[in-house]
Amino acid sequence: MKRIGILTAGGDTPALNATIAGAVTRANQLRVEIVGLIKGFNSLFNPRVPHLHLNPLFQEIPELDPTKGGTLLGSSRDFVDPTQSDTLDQIAGRLRQLGIEGLICIGGDGTLNGLQPLADRLPTVLAPKTIDNDLGLNHPSEPDEWVRVADATAKSGFRYKRTESRAVFDLHQTVNYATPGYATAVFVSASGVERIRTTAESHRRIAIVEVMGRHSGYLALGSTYGRPDIVLVPESPLDLERLVERVKHIYDLQKNVVIVCGEGIVDAQGRELGAELNSSDPAGNVILTGAGEALRAKLIQMIGDRYFQLYRRGETAREAIFTRKVGHTQRGGRPILFDRFYAAQLGAQAVDLLLDGRNNAVSVLQYDGVKGFHVAGYDANRFRDRWGLIHARHMHPSLYDPVLMKPSRIGIDYLIPIFTDAIGNDDMEHLRQTLFAAANLTQPYHSINTDINKRIRYLTPPAA
Repeated sequence: MKRIGILTAGGDTPALNATIAGAVTRANQLRVEIVGLIKGFNSLFNPRVPHLHLNPLFQEIPELDPTKGGTLLGSSRDFVDPTQSDTLDQIAGRLRQLGIEGLICIGGDGTLNGLQPLADRLPTVLAPKTIDNDLGLNHPSEPDEWVRVADATAKSGFRYKRTESRAVFDLHQTVNYATPGYATAVFVSASGVERIRTTAESHRRIAIVEVMGRHSGYLALGSTYGRPDIVLVPESPLDLERLVERVKHIYDLQKNVVIVCGEGIVDAQGRELGAELNSSDPAGNVILTGAGEALRAKLIQMIGDRYFQLYRRGETAREAIFTRKVGHTQRGGRPILFDRFYAAQLGAQAVDLLLDGRNNAVSVLQYDGVKGFHVAGYDANRFRDRWGLIHARHMHPSLYDPVLMKPSRIGIDYLIPIFTDAIGNDDMEHLRQTLFAAANLTQPYHSINTDINKRIRYLTPPAA
């Protein structure tokens, strides 16, 4: 294999450029060309296939900086429809015309679903990324636990449901222990929680901090490093009576409360608290918004104004309870050391998978107490349920204590290996040198897109 393509798909994460850089470094060692495809799967639908050479003369281009967040290739949420055979054949033809013999897709569970039909036409592998940490398996047999349930309200006439697991949970059996982007997102959210605390403390308030994660509670779990009083995750239905009791107990004691909630938290009936917009992104994910605000409304109603008036800490509950979203700051910025290092390792592993003749495989980050963290290859078909669908990983219930509303002992054991040395000395030194640099006040921001646009080349479609 002499030339491979690489693309970044789905939502951005801080570690994408590090993954690309790892792939390019390994390709240079093996004397393999790497072609970057612009804006993810979107480029494949364009007959001209915008692309650039990432390692001309087997030297990486200077614009490729693993310490920069985002992706120099651009990304989109476009996906490949497996039912459109003609389109897929055209895509395969365009890649052949570019001389691409194998393809690396950097993405999450949606990207892994999307690349399945491409793998029938040329060798294709996945390098994982997602801040939600929802690409992987809690144990190897997890896909077999999904079943279809009839649902007249669903477009397909059915929905998927997890059955009770019969596997003994073991952290060391986790497939893809942590995904690049997750550690940096936790760093941002935990820092945000820490900063919100001082406002809540000073003004005797109850703060609700909403973090990302859709239907996976890993980000909320990791945000415990910011020392919130209560953590709410989507996998554990909310017991509002217990929550209010817990909030009052903490408030009586310390005159402030900080609650972290995942954006996909659900009530006792399994309904998302966040309002669902009547739209979805191009990959079909329902857009969630307002979990923190919905939780605030319920606490205002259940605690009431009188409670705060008696304490002389405000006239209304609405005044005393406030919300903040960490939001898209979790997705961006410089990746911390853990993400940079292992993203590069996983990118390099993806190149090795292709050159070893593997197809429809995933480079994964494994952990055990003896070897520590190490990369490996895993067959993508083993992620699929019996109907061929790949599901986003939910946080295993063993990692969370629904009574204390905090990580369980096993949850703590899960987090410690990731975050003990996650931040490098250079991360803090970089911040010291760059954030308040005088040039920031005089020079406009220079986008990487400006430089990359000069390198983009286009395929000349064959004559009709």
